Amino acid sequence: MTQPPIDGAPPSSPTPLIRRVAADIVERIREHRMTPGTRLVERELAEHLRVSRSPVRGALRLLADDGVVAPGEGGGYVVRQAPDALSTRARPGPTCADDELYLRIAGDRLDGVLPTRVTEAALLRRYDLTPAQLTRVLRRIAGEGWIDRLPGYGWTFLPMLSSLASYQDSYRFRLVIEPAAILEPTFELDRPAIEKVRQQQQDLVDGGIWTIGNAELFDLNRSFHEAVIECAQNAFLTDALGRVDTVRRLIEYRRSLPRDRAIVRCREHVALADLLLAGDRPAAAEAMRDHLATVGVEKTQDPGAAG
Repeated sequence: MTQPPIDGAPPSSPTPLIRRVAADIVERIREHRMTPGTRLVERELAEHLRVSRSPVRGALRLLADDGVVAPGEGGGYVVRQAPDALSTRARPGPTCADDELYLRIAGDRLDGVLPTRVTEAALLRRYDLTPAQLTRVLRRIAGEGWIDRLPGYGWTFLPMLSSLASYQDSYRFRLVIEPAAILEPTFELDRPAIEKVRQQQQDLVDGGIWTIGNAELFDLNRSFHEAVIECAQNAFLTDALGRVDTVRRLIEYRRSLPRDRAIVRCREHVALADLLLAGDRPAAAEAMRDHLATVGVEKTQDPGAAG
């Protein structure tokens, strides 16, 4: 659900993936000469841009903040600005200070320092922030789905994985559904989508992994797995993985692998994509099973996994 705006708030600090998707949506509006009032269908955008629906949803919220799109009467979003009025200027990314604050809040929430319900006044005092800083970070957190604004006053943190046992359970669950999805009779390879996430992983292997933060790495890896499971064309499987990915986000930041080990997992993603593109689904399912089993053990049994 779209988060209500904070009065007088400055722009949010979205993840790099969401910023890229937002730019792609703007370009699509411009190329197709979409007039104000044209409905933007989330699923169609995800299919066209070869990403999962989660970053599309975040990108549409971001563009709504910018006034490029607006909520539609029947839900979803519609084009608000005429194509010629759209700016080509790139939206600035989050500052290092914003990222540091974001991770501090995530860590405090995982450690139980922050209660389930918080007020902006309490957060301003605790972290010695300006209202603008707090607004940017709260919007980013809300966009990622681990905090929600309460009606009228305050915010509430949503359920997230916080214990090692629940984190292990999330990998066991993924071991059940992700390899099985590849073998589903409804599985139909979305070649452009798999080629796109494969290239993203190859870019990480080629050196990109050393220059991005844990949040962007999580989003890229999440996009890879969601692109694969979406090929099964089963909304229940796709939704199940999306929900697990949302609730495990915070603990993933804390238990991210050191880059020299994470790059091995990116190579596994590339190899798995190659098997899918070659049409060898049984081998791809086995590769997915091995990948999830080994990375799950590595992250849940290694106390030094924090990146």
